[in-house]
Amino acid sequence: MLYQQVKNCQSCKLAATRKNLVFGEGNANANLVMVGEAPGADEDATGKPFVGRAGKLLTDIITKGMELSRDEIFICNVLKCRPPLNRDPEKDEIDACMGILQKQLEIINPKVICTLGRFSAFVLLGKGKKLGDYRGKVHFYRNIPVVVTYHPSALLRNPNLKRPTWDDVKIILRIMSGDDPNQIGYW
Repeated sequence: MLYQQVKNCQSCKLAATRKNLVFGEGNANANLVMVGEAPGADEDATGKPFVGRAGKLLTDIITKGMELSRDEIFICNVLKCRPPLNRDPEKDEIDACMGILQKQLEIINPKVICTLGRFSAFVLLGKGKKLGDYRGKVHFYRNIPVVVTYHPSALLRNPNLKRPTWDDVKIILRIMSGDDPNQIGYW
């Protein structure tokens, strides 16, 4: 199992400050993988992704909005260790974790990937755009459809982003139900 190979990772300086490696959790055969940026303090303490306030909101989106359980999907982050003071990830840290994320996506081979926030969108799809520039159409990462949406923490700061996030969720559900991602655009 991939987790056994990486649980003692020492590939970057974050290994020295982490409490727990946050590998990800959920269904290894999931149709949907949600990818965030990096673990926060709550995630570092528990070893599980999205367990703080933003995680509670994400769980509501999954269970109430999508009518799925967290166990039916796979949730992870680009980085597997918490950056100090929740600072932005650095290039060497991204490089150290990118192979793990790629392997996770290869093993799971989901129908769709949802990036949560600017950072994970940039890592999977390329930098140079604002988050809003990625929204409104389906992208592809290694032939897997990618839907970009706001990070749950952004929704906590700005509730006006809930409606556009719901638009993104509806696209994810369409892809999961078999609609052709090449034919989907929503503005």
